[in-house]
Amino acid sequence: MIGGAAVWLYLALGRIAGISGIATQALLRSRENLWPLMFIVGLGVGGWLAYFFVGPRAFPPFDQSQLMPLLFGGLLVGFGTRLGSGCTSGHGVCGIARFSMRSLVATTTFLIIGIITATGLALL
Repeated sequence: MIGGAAVWLYLALGRIAGISGIATQALLRSRENLWPLMFIVGLGVGGWLAYFFVGPRAFPPFDQSQLMPLLFGGLLVGFGTRLGSGCTSGHGVCGIARFSMRSLVATTTFLIIGIITATGLALL
């Protein structure tokens, strides 16, 4: 579905479906174009619909003790997105599909660092 949405957005508006760029447009230039805001709202509605139709059993319970690591991880992801000039969805789904060498390098780097991090945490 993500690939289909990326193709639709590119064919309909000529835009790349990288969520970091879309979120920036929704927050900074929402009065110029309504579509980035609607895209972000659609992400939330999609999550709500999944919860509604699948039920809470598909989602792990939220533990308050995980709040600080979750916020810290979110800040790291935001920093990495800015540093990498895009997010995994933008580079991995859209960039590689356009044969972008920069996106191939970025996605490979994301995956390698993710594997190293997950392996390191599993060994703790």
